[in-house]
Amino acid sequence: MANHLRFVGRTVMVQNGNVDAAYGVLNRILAQDGVVEAVRRCRYYEKPCVQRRRRAFEASRRVYCAEMARRIAFLARSNRQDPWLGC
Repeated sequence: MANHLRFVGRTVMVQNGNVDAAYGVLNRILAQDGVVEAVRRCRYYEKPCVQRRRRAFEASRRVYCAEMARRIAFLARSNRQDPWLGC
């Protein structure tokens, strides 16, 4: 089981008996993976219309964030020509 990739990715080593720091690191890893939100969402029943609305919002947010990242990468690239050569 220790060779499973998701298990290894969520393994946190406790150093010098500092359990609080390791607990914080583990919470941050689980939040980034979306496990915390999934557990909170499954705690109560979610109506189908609310579920559809949430999934549509998440999809539109993914598209928006991907487009903005693409635009920022385009503007921040370093090998483009200077548009104002004579100025």
